[in-house]
Amino acid sequence: MGSLNSAAEVTEALRAHGYVTDDRLATVMYLATALNKPVLVEGPAGVGKTELAKSLAAATGRRLIRLQCYEGQDDTKALYEWDYGKQLLYTQLLREKIDSLLEDLPDLGGAAERLSRHESVFFSEHFLVSRPLLEAIRSDEPAVLLIDEIDRADEHLEALMLEVLAEFQVTIPELGTVAAKFVPYVVITSNNTRELSEALKRRCVHLSLGYPGAARELEILRLKVPGIADELRRQVVDVVRGIRELDLRKSPSISEAIDWARALALLNVASLGRQVVEETLMLILKYDRDVETAARALPRLFGEPEDEGLDRDHGHDHDHRHSHGNGHSHDGPEERYRRHALGYFGAVS
Repeated sequence: MGSLNSAAEVTEALRAHGYVTDDRLATVMYLATALNKPVLVEGPAGVGKTELAKSLAAATGRRLIRLQCYEGQDDTKALYEWDYGKQLLYTQLLREKIDSLLEDLPDLGGAAERLSRHESVFFSEHFLVSRPLLEAIRSDEPAVLLIDEIDRADEHLEALMLEVLAEFQVTIPELGTVAAKFVPYVVITSNNTRELSEALKRRCVHLSLGYPGAARELEILRLKVPGIADELRRQVVDVVRGIRELDLRKSPSISEAIDWARALALLNVASLGRQVVEETLMLILKYDRDVETAARALPRLFGEPEDEGLDRDHGHDHDHRHSHGNGHSHDGPEERYRRHALGYFGAVS
């Protein structure tokens, strides 16, 4: 099983599995693993928080166990539950045995008291269903426990995790305390949609993960999209970083920049021009308003004079944007983006 004995080893091990770190990230991950403390990774969606846990598991040869958090989740989905269906089935199969056990008792109270002496039969390991938290504790091999998007979970579930994160053990009333055979590496991610409790934060090493610097993002693209030219890769990073500076509902993430670079490679794009960017903006922006905002900013991003943005002539008939009494309203910007994209992608399909 791989071990990480320094920040430099973290950097090397994660990079070997496609994850590019900086010194701060590598140092935090080294300390978290060396101290057996969970690491809480906070930051916007798409900056590599989940991928960090996956790469850590791959780099150390550990099994990845993932708890995906969501609103309304309870301990039966996070910690453990009893297999009531199996318990009921065994009750039916053992009916004759139960009847003979109770046949000499005249009342229900006595029957209930006698049955209570045997309830451990139905609340034993045989009927226990482990969920991710307990599964990581009971694992027969070292594991990486990923608690993903904890800010989506309710606060009571966050409180439930405190024993696991502090002591690496779980208390099951019917069975007692189960301690970890191997202390797992724990990575907790949050998109900062709500404030997490001080009790949780005290148990963790904290890592704030934002959008990478230009050099690191170039290196990420070099690893993830090796089939494109260095100049195109640099242009992708420059445009994405410029778009992130705009007032957007959701800025393009690292994963979306990677998808965009892969799409450009499929389209055999050798160099980014303004028209190509306009026609593929929907690959990195997910909201119509963001697409419009970015389209208006493209002249500035490309160092061109301000003009009509997408309304300039790209060889399409844009002279019929307004109604001429024929019953057709003018195309909105969303429709023009869609038409541009369909024409561009259709031409290469």
